[in-house]
This record gives sequence, structure tokens and C-alpha cells, in this order.
Amino acid sequence: MIRFSEMPYERPDMEKLRSALESAVKQLTNAKDYPEARGIFFDVQERKNEVSTLFSIAHVRNTMDMTDAYYDGEIRWLREQMARMTPLNIAWEKALTESPFRGDFETEFGKQLFRLLDAELLTEDERIIPEIIREGELTQQYSKTAAQASVDFRGGQCNFYGLLKHMESTDREERKEAFRAWAALYEKISPELDEQYSELVRIRSEMARKMGFPGYTEMAYICRNRFDYTKEDAAAFREQIRQIVTPAVAEVREMQRKHLGVDRLCFYDEALKFADGNALPIGTTDELIGKAQKMYREMSPETGEFFDFMKEYRLFDLETRPGKHMGGYMTRFPAYQAPFIFSNFNGTDADADVLTHEAGHAFQGYVAMRGIPVSRLSGSTSEINEIHSMTMEHFAYPWMDLFFGNKTEEYLTSHLIGALCSIPYLVSVDEFQHRVYDAPDMSAMERRAVWREIEKKYMPWRDYDGNEFLEEGGFWMQKQHIFLYPFYYIEYALAQICAFQYYGRMKEDRKAAWEDYLRLCRAGGTKGYFELLEIGNLMNPFREGTVQRSVEHVLQEIRERYGK
Repeated sequence: MIRFSEMPYERPDMEKLRSALESAVKQLTNAKDYPEARGIFFDVQERKNEVSTLFSIAHVRNTMDMTDAYYDGEIRWLREQMARMTPLNIAWEKALTESPFRGDFETEFGKQLFRLLDAELLTEDERIIPEIIREGELTQQYSKTAAQASVDFRGGQCNFYGLLKHMESTDREERKEAFRAWAALYEKISPELDEQYSELVRIRSEMARKMGFPGYTEMAYICRNRFDYTKEDAAAFREQIRQIVTPAVAEVREMQRKHLGVDRLCFYDEALKFADGNALPIGTTDELIGKAQKMYREMSPETGEFFDFMKEYRLFDLETRPGKHMGGYMTRFPAYQAPFIFSNFNGTDADADVLTHEAGHAFQGYVAMRGIPVSRLSGSTSEINEIHSMTMEHFAYPWMDLFFGNKTEEYLTSHLIGALCSIPYLVSVDEFQHRVYDAPDMSAMERRAVWREIEKKYMPWRDYDGNEFLEEGGFWMQKQHIFLYPFYYIEYALAQICAFQYYGRMKEDRKAAWEDYLRLCRAGGTKGYFELLEIGNLMNPFREGTVQRSVEHVLQEIRERYGK
């Protein structure tokens, strides 16, 4: 194993991969027994893992600096090559799903692998290769537009993340000024974002039409492997949130208004939980990594081994800087069995959240890649993957004094408030995407009107202090998932409901809660969503009453901590 900075990158030999796949299809079709078929399967997996690892290396280096022309070109080339591999991938997947040894594969590895393959065959076709290539170009354009946006603020250049730090200032005028700069920055690039998103919606809808779906929503549910629930189930879950969580958050926002001593709570006040300032992490980036290492060594033998590995091989890129891609993520380098954490540290408590949230993803990947032989099954769908990350945030509570010192209690209160208060926004993004793809021809201004309508439904307290751009619905643009990962967002809300269940159990029996969580992590994606919930000893969020039971102890704790 080597450090990330030393990992070599060169363009994968796609002709060699094509030749290998063509040969593998023939070999699998003519395989005489299961051991032979199994060997062919794992040979293809190894070759695909090599290409996937190179793609991930290029992706990370591209997102580290969106202005780097070399990796920008490599990502464009790789996406086009992957799209052009579609016919061969289909042939390979058909050879697997139609193999006389399918039952043997299912006996050894479970039925989930073939559920995934069957779904891919419903959404892959060489007819949509041009749309896939263009979609990749547009998402790359979006990423560059957002990453390169900056504004002069109080004598320095700030990107979106830099401005968010100022929106946590104890000086309300500074918060307001940063908010106006933040909104103006989005308004400035909004013509480009509107144009990019309009074309993305059109292209995705065209792909769905070519594939025979009524609309893109139906295609997206299959692409996201939503085998266990429907858009009607999602709507019913959102309604649970509106009825139960929205009033709870409204109560918390009123507590916050009193804490801050303001006549009305505006958007630029929402990030500040305490009038004397939010808890801020203590230390440099390297010092925070060292504290995280101590935490994970004490948390469990498994997490200690994992984080020692991450630190030794410098599998992080954490600090924000000009030209860097927005947000945070975890990715994998399968050939090295190594996760990687990407983030944008900005000196706020969110920096500690990253070292728990993204590390939750990375920990799961680390243990599953070593325990599950089928790479495709080492990770699950997003509904489960986000449980890994959000639950880890709560498991880390006993060590937060390392990061926040005498402000630890404020951090813990703020984190619980943030976890609860984010849920209405999460389902707002989900409803917005359903509405957009149900009417793909709506104009940019119509989309903004739809967003503002939804916002008022789930977040009636939201006050933009008269900012025209946001009052007319421009806030939706700040969510990159809408552009890059269509329909990926309700998963966070579903997962937070489950993470709250684990948190409630932690307070009663931490050891039992950890054992349930570790079992879920180790299971990866070997089962479907509902089956994995059972493996993790979790209540199904879609069932009536689950939301209520999951959040009531959290709201009560916030009342005790914050409602004084």
C-alpha cells in the first residue's frame, strides 16, 4: 500500500478491457461448471476494479482542483469511454443473468447481486450513449461553475464555504452581509446554473423516453435501486415529516430566536445556535486528524485499525481552497481496498462533522471491502450508506471534548439541533425533484416558484429578510445533488431517522447499539434495503409511527439542553 499522493495514474487501456470482456462473455456462455464460471466472474471483477481505481484517482484529483486542465480532460475522456462500453457491459450482464449457474452464484453470494444486474439491464442501452456523454459534460460544467465562484468579502476572496463561516459570526451585521454576498454570488451564476439544469432535465427525460419509461422519475428509481419502495411511499414519508418533524423544528427555531435575542429569526441567523458563538474545533487540520485517531482507537478495535490506515496513507483532502469542488464525499480505490475522504474544512464545527460523517462511510467501506468478496456488494444503496455515516456522528459524542474543549456541550446541542432541523429541508429537495421531472418543460422561473412553494410547506419559518433572489425561489441552486445525483436526497432523511434510533439505543446500551451498527456495516450491500434494516435491528422509516418514535427522544433532549 502507498500514500494517495503516490498512487500512479495513467489512462486505462480500454481496448484491452473491451477485448477481455468480449472473451469473458464467450467463456461464461460456454462454461462447463460453476467453478469455471466463478473464476471468469472474478477475473472480470479484478479488471474492472483496476479501471474503477484509476477513474477514482482521476476523479479525486480533478475535484481537488477543478481548474487543473489535465484531470479535467481525463475525467471527460473516462466518462465518454465508460459510456461507449455500454454494449459490452450489457452483453456481460446478460451472460451473467442468463447463465445456467445463476442459482449457484445466488446460493453463494445471495440474490441481491442479480437484483442489481437485472435493474441495470432495464436502464442501460446503447441508444442513450449520446445522452449519457452529454450529461457527463454538463455535470462537469456545473462543478466548474460552482467551484470557481468567489467574491471579495471584507478584503479577501471567499468561495461559498468561506462565506458560510461568516454566517456563523456573533455579529449580526456580519452575518447579514455574508448572507447577501452568498445570495448575490448564486444570483450571479444563476443564468449558467439554470441553463445547465434545464438541459440536464431535458436529457434525462429523453433517456427515459428512449428506454420506454413514463418519465425520468420511474427510470431514476430503478437507477437508484429502489426496489423496496415507490414514489407513493416517498410521498407518504414526506407527509410524516411534515406532520411530525416540521412542528418540532418550528419549536426549536423559536427556542433559537430567544437564545439569540432577535425579534425574528432570519436565514442568516439559523447557523448560529448560541449568542456568544458556536463551538469551534480547536487545532490545525493535522491536529484534528490526530484527535480523530485517538477517538477511533478508543471507540473500538475495528475503528482504530481503520483510522490508523487512513492516516498512515494520507487518504484525505480536507481543507477548502479556491477552485476546489464543493462539498464532501467518500470514494473508494478498490484495487487498494482503500477509502478516501474529501472535504472543505472552513474552521466551523462542520469540520468535526466531516471527520465523523465521511469517516462513517469510509469505515464501512474499509471493513466491507475486506470481508465481502464481490466488490459490487461491499457498498449498499444510499438509504443504508447514509445510516453508516450519520450514526457515526452520534457514536462520536463521547470524544467531542477532544475537539471542542469547554464548548463541548454547546457542540453536542448544536449537532442535535442541526440533525433534527435538516430533515424538512431534505424532504423538500426530494419533493422538488419529483415536481421538476413530472413537468420537465417548466421554465427556470417556474422551477423557482415550485421550490418556494415547497419550502413554505416544510419550512414555514424560513425568512430571507426580503432578499429578492431567494424569495422568488433561488435557494434550490445551492444543492449540488440536484445537478449531479438526481433523486439522491430523501436517503439522508430516511437514514437520519434510523441514526436517531441508534442514538436512542446508545443512551441505554451503547455496546448493543454498536454491535447492531457494526453488523450493518459488515453486511455491505449483500441484501436489500428492508432486509438490511432488519440486520441492523432498525425500524422501517416508512411504517406509520416510526418517525414519531425515532425523533421524540431527540426533541426532548433538545428541550432539556436548549429550551431553558
